[in-house]
Amino acid sequence: MAIIYKIDVLKALKEAGYNTSRLRKDKLMGEATIQKIRENQLVSWANLDTICTLLDCNVGDVVEHQKED
Repeated sequence: MAIIYKIDVLKALKEAGYNTSRLRKDKLMGEATIQKIRENQLVSWANLDTICTLLDCNVGDVVEHQKED
């Protein structure tokens, strides 16, 4: 089972007015979380909740299940 990002999360956040500096400064996300997103690694449910709140979307808009062969 593979869960992958459907969107470029950091790009979407930046377009919504949340660049990485602001995410850290406003304590919305830590550097480790930002780095995980850059490396296409999954983040916690709490962080996915933050992403969805900032982007006004649902989890399914951000990630999807991809079947492995």
